[in-house]
Amino acid sequence: MILVLALAALLWGVGHLMGAPRSARILMIGLLYIAVLALHLLLPDGHPLRMATGESAALWLIVGGFAVLVWGYRRVLAGLRARADDGEAERAATGPVPAFSDTELNRYARHIVLREIGGPGQKALKEAKVLVIGAGGLGAPALQYLAAAGVGTIGVVDDDSVENANLQRQVIHKDSAIGTPKVFSAQAEMEAQNPYVTVRPYHRRLTADIAARLFADYDLVLDGTDNFDTRYLVNETAVAAGIPLVSGALSQWEGQISVFDPSAGAPCYRCVFDAPPAAELAPSCAEAGVIGPLPGVIGAMMAVEAIKIITGAGAVLRGHMVIYDALYGESRRIRVRRRDDCPTCAEV
Repeated sequence: MILVLALAALLWGVGHLMGAPRSARILMIGLLYIAVLALHLLLPDGHPLRMATGESAALWLIVGGFAVLVWGYRRVLAGLRARADDGEAERAATGPVPAFSDTELNRYARHIVLREIGGPGQKALKEAKVLVIGAGGLGAPALQYLAAAGVGTIGVVDDDSVENANLQRQVIHKDSAIGTPKVFSAQAEMEAQNPYVTVRPYHRRLTADIAARLFADYDLVLDGTDNFDTRYLVNETAVAAGIPLVSGALSQWEGQISVFDPSAGAPCYRCVFDAPPAAELAPSCAEAGVIGPLPGVIGAMMAVEAIKIITGAGAVLRGHMVIYDALYGESRRIRVRRRDDCPTCAEV
């Protein structure tokens, strides 16, 4: 075997001195390997040439396998470098990266070091526009975490004012804000938490006459409302606009969350909930009660899904629904499918 290795080194050195390209030298060594392997496969045991070149073909097969692994590894690395170079070129072509101040870089450092987000992901968050319907139990934590994450523009729609009974779970609002419209109370807290985001408050109820124009200004929407008429309107408008809808819901000790996005092959809200349930089967939080931290759990999950959609990180809950039972500490993940006869998204 030493004889073969010495011959290979000689071929490499002579080729280098003669100015032969690297590919030609690799080809010569490859031909030498094939010749040695052929000797071991064709000649009988004990033949002098086999004895002089390592006796067994098994060793040369191992050497060849290792060489193939090294070659494959180098090819993968080259492919990754090419993709990275293409990504840099694409980012350069789309224009300069929005400037982050030193304070922002420090603020978002825990995002930037995440390999799934990094600098490009934080840039995407800064450029994103997210609309949140409802500044109550689900909207409160979602708004707080979207602002903290650095989502550049956040719209919030709600026609209610802060009441004392809200404060048990709607933690974005303070006692001093009682009587203040929820959108302005939320705006003040979000801007106090992160002055680098833009908050657009819409102190009114979402209605069909404004929904389409409003949604056109945003990249995705979060629905934290507590009535089915608004939920179906939000779903219909999001489907028509072709933007993802992150939807959450609560009842007593149980919450659920899903991402409805027919433009990406997932079902819409009406595919799963074809019609609203009878009033006695879906009582409001005021009627049935709700454990205070539960909206925080589901609202925070809604913010996570929004961040994943914006940055492209992980697996978004398209086509799946997570149901969380806080009373027993259990979570279930179920698959939800599109309906071919859905009146809202069948044509999408």
